[in-house]
Amino acid sequence: MGLYPEWIVEQVRRNKADLRGSTAAGTAGELKARSLHTVCDEARCPNKGKCFSEGEATFLILGDICTRKCGFCAVKKDRPLPPDQGEPRRIAELCAEWKLKYVVFTSPTRDDLPDGGAAHFAATNRLIKELSPAIRTEPLIPDFQGDLKALETVLTSGPDVIGHNLEMVAGLYAGARAGADYERSLGVIRNAKRLRPDILTKSGIMLGLGETDAELRTALGDLAEHGCDLLTLGQYLAPSKTHRPVAKYYTEAEFARWGEKARALGFKAVLSGPLVRSSYRAAQLYRDGRN
Repeated sequence: MGLYPEWIVEQVRRNKADLRGSTAAGTAGELKARSLHTVCDEARCPNKGKCFSEGEATFLILGDICTRKCGFCAVKKDRPLPPDQGEPRRIAELCAEWKLKYVVFTSPTRDDLPDGGAAHFAATNRLIKELSPAIRTEPLIPDFQGDLKALETVLTSGPDVIGHNLEMVAGLYAGARAGADYERSLGVIRNAKRLRPDILTKSGIMLGLGETDAELRTALGDLAEHGCDLLTLGQYLAPSKTHRPVAKYYTEAEFARWGEKARALGFKAVLSGPLVRSSYRAAQLYRDGRN
């Protein structure tokens, strides 16, 4: 599409202004000093300025290189390095230093690892809770290629929410999610709820990739039927001209309507809006889902 909607242009302006502040600079500096990655940087999140200015970040564990080549994602694609065994403790120490009450951490997909990185997720979660006993944790995991044992490894570490993004409707997978499988992703949610019904399950869908209303209704229904508790809906923004183009920019009113449709399907809590991302207002969504 040609010109960006005004809300995108305005958000970019605000982000640039926020990133110039001392708090944002301090956040970036502390992350760099500990050699830690964030989704905010690697995925070019439009909320980076706001989060950094408030001393918040979504950690990206297991490096910044993905083994899959999804057409919508800005994370680098190459041969990743071995896991950094000191990373979980550095993240846990920073969570304690920042006195975080809620933390989200995710990773690129690591199909090169036998367990997909599940043990690293579990170690990170345990250490965060060990150093900050009152904190709530939300690992946002890849599909682990459907490995049930890997999923159990993460669940037994005691997260408060387990997240796995469906990302898009089924019909778009072949062209935009290389290496992923729609039913396999639904299975992650279903199995997580079956194995640990006490842990909230969460997923997210991007809008604007070329889905039809009927396809989106089906995807929402599939997630609800597979036991998904929390849902995020946000606007897809192409990271560059070489990525999959935006097919449609949804209005705030349209996001509000889709949020209502999702709530009617039985999700415990839904966050729907143009700039909503997986970790956006995650603590509030968790509290809404628990009420």
